[in-house]
Amino acid sequence: MEGFGKHVLVELFHCDELRIDRVGVVEEIMLKAAELCQATVIQHFFHKFSPYGISGVVLIAESHLTIHTWPEHAYAAVDLFFCGDRDWQAVVEHLKEAFGAGSCSIFELTRGVFPEDACQREIG
Repeated sequence: MEGFGKHVLVELFHCDELRIDRVGVVEEIMLKAAELCQATVIQHFFHKFSPYGISGVVLIAESHLTIHTWPEHAYAAVDLFFCGDRDWQAVVEHLKEAFGAGSCSIFELTRGVFPEDACQREIG
């Protein structure tokens, strides 16, 4: 069953600490990620914490991309959620390269797959 979309959780380890602690760099990399999967960007917001770390979201018509960085641990957690068919593998490769990650782990979930006996609910 196809489901409503793909939810991909990406953990990036051994990242370049300076890159994942520069809000402008992180924002640019995440916007490029949205472009790579041909998503329609609606809005984006990134926040730099003190003394370090960034959280950000790129809201897309197809759902969202988010990131949370821990430069002190050279680690970034990225959340990719796409409705429809998107080339998320190219996005992950871009993120690994752009953040200088030494390794990563990826968890892919198909969202909105209902079990056969799921209750159907009318809206309205």
